[in-house]
Amino acid sequence: MTELRRTLGVGDAVAVGLSAMIGAGVFAAFGPAAAAAGSALLAGLAVAAVVAYCNASSSARLAALYPRSGGTYVYGRERLGPFWGHLAGWSFVVGKSASCAAMALTVGHYAWPQHTHAVAVGAVMAITALNLCGVERSARAARIAVALVVAVLAAVAVAAFTSGGADASRVLDGAAGGPFGVLQAAGLLFFAFAGYARIATLGEEVRDPQRTLPRAIFTALAATLVVYAVLGFALLAALGPAGLAAAGAPVADAARAVGFPAAFVTVAACVAAIGSLLALVLGVSRTTLAMARDGHLPRPLAAVDARRGVPVRAELAVGAVVAVAAAMVDLRSAIGFSSFAVLVYYAVANASAWTLSTAWTSRVVPAVGLAGCLSVALSLPAGAVSVGMIVLAAGALAYTVTRPGSRSDTAP
Repeated sequence: MTELRRTLGVGDAVAVGLSAMIGAGVFAAFGPAAAAAGSALLAGLAVAAVVAYCNASSSARLAALYPRSGGTYVYGRERLGPFWGHLAGWSFVVGKSASCAAMALTVGHYAWPQHTHAVAVGAVMAITALNLCGVERSARAARIAVALVVAVLAAVAVAAFTSGGADASRVLDGAAGGPFGVLQAAGLLFFAFAGYARIATLGEEVRDPQRTLPRAIFTALAATLVVYAVLGFALLAALGPAGLAAAGAPVADAARAVGFPAAFVTVAACVAAIGSLLALVLGVSRTTLAMARDGHLPRPLAAVDARRGVPVRAELAVGAVVAVAAAMVDLRSAIGFSSFAVLVYYAVANASAWTLSTAWTSRVVPAVGLAGCLSVALSLPAGAVSVGMIVLAAGALAYTVTRPGSRSDTAP
């Protein structure tokens, strides 16, 4: 058996997307973004939101047309050719595996800093076991995680706006980082926005995908944008651009500044990281499943358990890779590389959406999304861009080895 069951509704898909977007990134991304953009932080958030909207629009159109597991791997293959589909899938699996490791390391950093890597590996093993129980249980767990995290973030924002420790005049205090700083901040904040890809990769497991997928993607994105905008303003009001840039744990530091118990933030950060890890492993395993079906990864990974309706071998393989990465990699390096790879993934999605219609009105959004993805990706730190380019080259080389020999499967 290689087919998945359609069991998820709009609410389930939204919960999976929100758990990926309102996750560990919201507790870490604002500090580095403020260091890059200064008082123009909110401008960077606006740029990230525009790029995310374009990506979401392209992904929604494509997901409704191709409601199968794999996301942009499937879209690139069908619209641009097997090579571009493979490159998108490669970018997603490798980049998001690094992101999974980053989420796991965040859990370790907050829960038990003295044993960060050991806790991270344990978190990966626990999440893998949960996903093996079935996607419906994973979606219910995502709902619980999102509700708790949003409640804590809302409480911190309210405390910032109502306490004497915050000052709205601080929002524009300090020097702006210039256009390049805004783009770099957008890239760092986009790392936390990119969770709606998890919804598209679950296309084979949602009911009525032509209606469910677009609604779930835009609902999750809109809700996340509201949360990020309110929280970003609250953090700037509580700490100022310079204080936010220097903060190691921005939300916890802001909570202390306005008299909110930081312990609640610590718990929420751990829950958020686990929720993100849950959704990320789901998405990576489904793309692995799709690539294995086409022979770009070992075909045994395409097997789906008949009783539980989950790709057990793909789940176990992804869990093992992420566990090894969580035991070895550095958190900041993982985040930077993941951002680059995900932006390449969405660049292929926008290029695929460009081919859906010849009308210029239908091509404006994918064109803006493609240009935005490439600009923001190249603005990331040089180390992340260099490693990303090497990994893309490795993916292209892998395609020449794994592609079928038929003429129709030659890269364009």
